[in-house]
Amino acid sequence: MVGSCGNWVGLWLEAIELWGEAAVVVGRRSTKLASGGTAAWREAQTMVTEKAVAGMELTLALASGRLGHTAETVTRSALRDVHGRVRANRKRLSRR
Repeated sequence: MVGSCGNWVGLWLEAIELWGEAAVVVGRRSTKLASGGTAAWREAQTMVTEKAVAGMELTLALASGRLGHTAETVTRSALRDVHGRVRANRKRLSRR
């Protein structure tokens, strides 16, 4: 049972790391959107498209069993997928 708790604590820590990176992305996107203009419009389109695609891809992965078959493996796989997407956005939005 202790090993099981340790795994969930690790997932919790991964979720906290994702939350922090997501906050950075929200801040950078908000700044870009608030600036207006063509770049803001493109970022809004990118954001909506990315979210729709990510939702569809994760839904298909879950339905097909590619994320795993236990609560822990599904959670870990989903967190890693979303975290990778958030990290890519943070890097992209950091470039100037």
